[in-house]
Amino acid sequence: MYSEIIKIIEGGLKKDFKKVHSYAKLLADKFREEGDEKMANLILNLLNQKMTNSITLDELVSQVPVDQDSRMNILDVYIPESTPNSLVLSSIVQGKIESFINSISHRQELLKHGVISTSTLLLYGAPGVGKTSIAKYISEQTGLPLVVARLDAIVSSLLGNTAKNIRKIFEYADSKPCILFLDEFDAIAKSRDDKFELGELKRVINSLLQNIDAFSQNNILIAATNHAELLDKAIWRRFNTVIEVSIPSQEDTASLIKLFLKGFDTDFLDDKKKLDKIAELVSGKSPSDIKAILHRAITQSIIEKEKLITFQEVLIEVYDFEHHSKYSVDELVKYLDDNGVAKTQIAEKLDISIRQVRNKLHEN
Repeated sequence: MYSEIIKIIEGGLKKDFKKVHSYAKLLADKFREEGDEKMANLILNLLNQKMTNSITLDELVSQVPVDQDSRMNILDVYIPESTPNSLVLSSIVQGKIESFINSISHRQELLKHGVISTSTLLLYGAPGVGKTSIAKYISEQTGLPLVVARLDAIVSSLLGNTAKNIRKIFEYADSKPCILFLDEFDAIAKSRDDKFELGELKRVINSLLQNIDAFSQNNILIAATNHAELLDKAIWRRFNTVIEVSIPSQEDTASLIKLFLKGFDTDFLDDKKKLDKIAELVSGKSPSDIKAILHRAITQSIIEKEKLITFQEVLIEVYDFEHHSKYSVDELVKYLDDNGVAKTQIAEKLDISIRQVRNKLHEN
């Protein structure tokens, strides 16, 4: 409750009524959760006297700032779904994410005891490992909109505008209850020791650091990067939670396969030997790549009017993904045979005769 009160005061001093309205409504919800219906209704009645409509998604989007040079929106707004999506992460990463969510949930209690806890999270790891999915998951678990900074629009052709864009982003996110998400963070947070960077870009980083310091006192900030080694040293100190998101283990890969195929009938999810074989073949790939492979298998099965997503169809998509469609039928036949697909199934799937399958395997 204390952070909402602080935000209401800040909004009042700046004559930012939308900010006052947003946080006052959040404060009313907190009173209602604690059983103080009378105080909740009193706040809502005061708001209704001053403003007849609340902030809607349309208003959130219409208020999004733009780059002065390109006129592109520099933010996207993600509204959390009522039913949170599932995540498959290692137990260590999952524990850290849940701890971060709990720190957000208990901010009021911590403030009550005089503990100022900043809610800042830095995610780093290879492309496609799930950093953006984690940010959306946190948004869904907390019920707060995710304000996603568009780095392609933030970095303006006019360097002076880049610092202005950064300020606009933080001012927008500071004016309403939300989570600010800075993806591809290294694009604006590169080390100031980089001899190839211009002085103006180094001043942009200084501006970024100042904005993070001011924003993180009462707000929630998540940043993600594929290139942690490029970040300025001072950036790391701005985040009280830092998590490396890695390529999933083979065990987690099997869980991901089940998650991505949820709601579809298959002939292998209940067959541990076949499921483990697919998990082994895609082991070392990012969740994004695994999802792409399985979605191609789903698409192909729908096009071919198959009732099931078959083991052999997924194997074909794995092989195609690995070789970028540069392979012969002979090579594909051998691959399917090596991975346990019956010769009759190979013939049916590839629309060739059993004799052709046998001949190709004999030749190989």
